[in-house]
Amino acid sequence: MINVELKGGTVKEFESGVTPAEIAKSIGMGLYKSVCCARVDGNVVDLRTPITKDCRVDLLTFDEPDGKKAFWHTASHILAQAVKRLYPSAKCAIGPAVDNGFYYDFEVEKPFTSEDLEKIKEEMKKIVKSGIEIERFELAPDEAVKMLEEMNEPYKVELAKEHSDNGEHISFYKQGDFTDLCAGPHLMSVAPIKAVELTNCTGAYWRGDANNHQLCRVYGVAFPKASMLEEHLTMLAEARSRDHNKLGRELELFTTSDVIGQGLPILLPKGARIVQLLQRFVEDEEQRRGWLLTKTPFMAKSDLYKISGHWDHYMDGMFVLGDPEKDDEVFALRPMTCPFQYQAYLNRQRSYRDLPLRYNETSTLFRNEASGEMHGLIRVRQFTISEGHLMCLPEQLEDEFRNCLELAIYMLKTLGLYEDVSYRFSQWDPKDRNKYIGTAEQWDEAQGIMQKILDHLEIPYAIGVGEAAFYGPKLDIQIKNVYGKEDTLITIQIDQMLAEKFGMEYVDKDGSKKNPYIIHRTSIGCYERTLALLIEKYAGAFPMWLAPVQVKLLPVADRHLDYVYEIKKALDACGMRVEVDSRSEKIGYKIREAQLEKVPYMFIIGDKDVEANTVSVRHRKEGDLGAMKLEDFIAMAQKEISTKEIK
Repeated sequence: MINVELKGGTVKEFESGVTPAEIAKSIGMGLYKSVCCARVDGNVVDLRTPITKDCRVDLLTFDEPDGKKAFWHTASHILAQAVKRLYPSAKCAIGPAVDNGFYYDFEVEKPFTSEDLEKIKEEMKKIVKSGIEIERFELAPDEAVKMLEEMNEPYKVELAKEHSDNGEHISFYKQGDFTDLCAGPHLMSVAPIKAVELTNCTGAYWRGDANNHQLCRVYGVAFPKASMLEEHLTMLAEARSRDHNKLGRELELFTTSDVIGQGLPILLPKGARIVQLLQRFVEDEEQRRGWLLTKTPFMAKSDLYKISGHWDHYMDGMFVLGDPEKDDEVFALRPMTCPFQYQAYLNRQRSYRDLPLRYNETSTLFRNEASGEMHGLIRVRQFTISEGHLMCLPEQLEDEFRNCLELAIYMLKTLGLYEDVSYRFSQWDPKDRNKYIGTAEQWDEAQGIMQKILDHLEIPYAIGVGEAAFYGPKLDIQIKNVYGKEDTLITIQIDQMLAEKFGMEYVDKDGSKKNPYIIHRTSIGCYERTLALLIEKYAGAFPMWLAPVQVKLLPVADRHLDYVYEIKKALDACGMRVEVDSRSEKIGYKIREAQLEKVPYMFIIGDKDVEANTVSVRHRKEGDLGAMKLEDFIAMAQKEISTKEIK
């Protein structure tokens, strides 16, 4: 017999080999029908997993993130089963759960149309209605490969052969006439999936490599209740209205051009103004906190990247100028600024008295992102980042890390994004040593230091194994776009390896030479990504201090133009961003246009304003604020701008 601790601290006794599904059934059929997977001593497992020792078991329903993933993973298999029934020649690639649903990649003769997706969805409903039980089984590697070859599933064969190297048995899930190579976890049957929607169909390269075959990727989402799907579709409609890729173009903040290339957006005057305001704000705040501005080249010889390790560990993500096999001198555009700023440190000998030494830079960087990964301003090939590198003594490390975090939090709160972020402690994966430099002892030391700091600062973090930079662990500040896709906005990294590789030293109090600790950090992250998130957060209605046009002057008739331009001159003198709508249109039309442009304030100027030397003010959200003296408006507006108020 074994003792199992359940939710609330209750301990129950079970026979050794009991499964989470059997535990759920012993508690009640309602729980059994709703449970999706389980967490055993912190590890997510399938409901069919035998438990053979004392442990804690958490039964996870759709309300839990891991429960959702098991639910959606099962839905992805139902999608694949439906596709194979309707299109028997289709080849299955991969079909994981993602943060906001699931997808499955297929090799098909031609991409699916919207009509095809409707047919597939109807077939999925038939499969769910049948209530098929889902079975899990394992095969030896050679048996698994043979079975998949007989099924004519080349992508699955490739995956099985990779797993066969370690000699472990390979798991499969079977539901009726469909069998798929999969690690799971999955539901016990297809029956709980009461509502499903296929949301999109795009192209995707096998393994994200443009040199591989292009597949057809079908996205979907599923729920245990139809009402939950309706709520989700309403949320999606709201998300589409806030999508920065759509709204940013409508508001003329940015555009793209096929002749320039994918992932290379053009910031139009209004978008460029917002980024300029953000950069000035960031650089001024960093200077106030003791950071020293540098300006370094956009490219360097391969020699620099070979020292840092980027050449060996990151070259696929770099734009290389020249042929490494033939040319004597090869350059590459910089994917990050750290090795460049290290040269500033190496400009002269350093003493312990010089530390901490904080370098910041508004850095334009270049990364060779795969075409399938790029999206609007969120993920691009050229971007600008608020980057910084800090060299310090061991005893200064925690205080300086705290200062970097406080700077990031200050930026997030000022922008109104703080409540939307989460923290991830990104660690190395000791099972994939080729991705990283350094020894296991160095990684254990660096991660131990970071964990101590994060715990001491009481940072509520999740752990991301395999998400570390190749030279050190990091704190990633994560944020989701309107569709629920998570990206990293800000990072703070601890690095104890690159200083030694670059020969960065300081003379300590005892005269010995030592390597400093390095903190890599961003304060606001990538400006393009931040702009995208701000567009979505505020639906284009930016806080006044960031609005590209702060006041729109709307004369009722041409006879009011002279007075309007006097007002513009006064507002210009105060540093406000003002536009005049001098078109011969009705005032109602002008107001609607300004409202669609999300301008914070409008002045509707008519005869009474000219006679009384006033301005009639309208706010985009609060509506008509009435007539007031221009100097009163300026005082109110300047306070709103200087405090960076969000309203």
